[in-house]
Amino acid sequence: MKIRYLVIIFFVLSAAMQSCVVMSPKKHKALLAERDSLAARTTTLEDQVAKLMADTTKIRQELGALKANYTSLNSNYNASSSKVTQLSSDLQKREARLKEVEEILRKRDEATNALKEKLQKALLGFQQSGLTVDIRNGKVYVSLTDKLLFPSGSIVIDDKGKLALKQLAAVLNKEPDINIAVEGHTDDKKIKNLGQIKDNWDLSVLRATSVTRYLTETENVDPHRLTATGKGEFQPIDPAQTPEALSKNRRIEIVLSPKLDELYNLISK
Repeated sequence: MKIRYLVIIFFVLSAAMQSCVVMSPKKHKALLAERDSLAARTTTLEDQVAKLMADTTKIRQELGALKANYTSLNSNYNASSSKVTQLSSDLQKREARLKEVEEILRKRDEATNALKEKLQKALLGFQQSGLTVDIRNGKVYVSLTDKLLFPSGSIVIDDKGKLALKQLAAVLNKEPDINIAVEGHTDDKKIKNLGQIKDNWDLSVLRATSVTRYLTETENVDPHRLTATGKGEFQPIDPAQTPEALSKNRRIEIVLSPKLDELYNLISK
C-alpha cells in the first residue's frame, strides 16, 4: 500500500509539472528533486518487496522440507514403536520359557538328590568295599571298584558284585524315568596274558557289557534304558601311579540321569 501511495504521488507530481506551463525555476527544481527522491524510494521499496518474496519462497521450501522430514520421522517412529512392541512380546515369551526351564531343572535336581539318597541307603553295606554315590553335573554316579565286581583281570562278575548290582537294580526298577549308562574304566597298565582281551579298551568295554547284561538279563532292567561304553584308561580319577590311585581308576561307573524330554522339547520350540 505504501509503495502504491508513493507511486501515485510520483505520477501526480509528474503530471502537475507537465501541466504547469509557467513555473518559476526554483519551484521547478524543487519539484524535480522531490520526484527523484520518490523514484529512489520506490526502487528501494521494490527491492525490499522482491527480497521479501524471495525469503518467503525460501521459507516455504524449508517448511516443505521440514514437513517431509517430520513425515519420515513419524513413519520411523511408528516402525520403531512396532518393533519395540514385538521385541517386548518376544522378551516376555523368552522369560516365560526360562521360568519353565528353571522349574524343570529344579525338579530334575530334586529327583537327582532323592535318587542319590535312595541309592545310598540301598547300597550302604557296600560303601566299605569301594562303592561311592555322588552327583556330578546333574547326574548320579554310582562308582564300583573292579575288586567289588570282578576277580583280578576277569570280566565275569563275582557273587559279591552280583549282590551289589541286585540292590542297585531294585532301585532302578522303581525309577523308570532314569536313563542308565554303564561305563568301564581301567588303569594305564598294559594287559598281560588275558587271552583274547587285547588291551584296556577291550577290558573296559567287556566289563561294561557284563554289568549291562547282568542288569537286563538277570535283574530285568529294561534294556532300552541302558547304554554300555568302554572308556579305557583315559578318564582316570587319580593320575598318580600309587597302588591306591590305580585301584580307584579300575572301576565301573553307572551314570544315572533323569529323562529330560520335557526340557528338550521346550528348548527346541
